Amino acid sequence: MTTVDANILKTIPSRVDASKTLGLIKTGNVGPQHLQAIKNITAFNDEKISDWLDISVKTYRLYKKPHSIIKARIKEHAIMALSLIKHGIEVFGSSENFLEWLQKENFFFDKKAPIDFMDTNSGIKFIDDRLTALAYGDNA
Repeated sequence: MTTVDANILKTIPSRVDASKTLGLIKTGNVGPQHLQAIKNITAFNDEKISDWLDISVKTYRLYKKPHSIIKARIKEHAIMALSLIKHGIEVFGSSENFLEWLQKENFFFDKKAPIDFMDTNSGIKFIDDRLTALAYGDNA
């Protein structure tokens, strides 16, 4: 993780929180650097991340360029994803361990991988709730 990515994560809520996410979006400080941070921290390809954001790969790549105008719903989804990633790193101790868990089939996700739920805000919230449960001793 780069210093820029670490600094971005410092500004992100540690849990998925609608009011804090909205506050960040309304400050106008959410931009291409947040989309790039998702890619840098997760090392997932553009196709996977654009699927999460429900946009084309071309649009995702355009949004990562400096001075891009990003739609509010994409900013919201990006902040929520970063909050989830930050929470996952806190629970699992490293991005590698969290990303491994995120990609494994899980009983609580109807025997699907949690990552399959990243394409909606409610899915991200559901994953975040499972992370909270894990942090308090619930099974993986």
